[in-house]
Amino acid sequence: MTGIVPLAAGPSPLWYATRAGGTVALVLLTATVALGIAVGGRYTPRRLARFEVSALHRNLAVLTLAFLAVHIVTAILDTFVHLGWLVTVVPFTASYRPLWLGLGTVAFDLLLAVAATSAIRLRMGQRRWKTVHWLAYAAWPVALFHAAGTGTDTRLTLQLALYAACVALVVAAVWWRLYRAGPGRVAMRLWTGVTAAAVPVVLTAFLSSGPLQPGWAHRATGPAPAATGAVHPAPAPTDDAGGSE
Repeated sequence: MTGIVPLAAGPSPLWYATRAGGTVALVLLTATVALGIAVGGRYTPRRLARFEVSALHRNLAVLTLAFLAVHIVTAILDTFVHLGWLVTVVPFTASYRPLWLGLGTVAFDLLLAVAATSAIRLRMGQRRWKTVHWLAYAAWPVALFHAAGTGTDTRLTLQLALYAACVALVVAAVWWRLYRAGPGRVAMRLWTGVTAAAVPVVLTAFLSSGPLQPGWAHRATGPAPAATGAVHPAPAPTDDAGGSE
């Protein structure tokens, strides 16, 4: 009598939820940042009232935090890597891909600071709140490099196209804002324009020398996670950029 060969277990639903939540959160954060940049300052859309734009911006921000929460909670609950709840608020403390997971924590902390100060906006004053609110713009490139450095799907054509679309949208919003800003603050506008143009260049160089190269999984990963009995599919031969979350 021949033995029965057990079928290989499929990936955990939490694994899929983490990937999906992170991708959607990045798209929503990109939309939030691009909208805030494009319609900020002196420019007012002709077909939309200011309060409508503000409501859309606020709702996008809330959705971003909601999907980010899904991304974080499912990553913690998934037993492929024991991350622990500390890594959600303290950057670079994870034993697995500490740098790239740490960037995600930094982005999350920045967004939490924006959300917390928005709740007490009237008490802290418009100028102070606006200063903290700029942290959301800093969180976007940090989140982008977190996704590119640690994401399982980084080498997929569709995922690369998504990154390119996110970068193009934000850069276009920055240049639109500079175009509508009018004269004045030449140095600040020049610095902003150069910084925006540098993001796709730096990201392309990083992808070309890092996640798109063979061996990235070993270079990006810290000490191997302890065996937990969880079964995950082996990465495809061409998915060297991957890893778990």
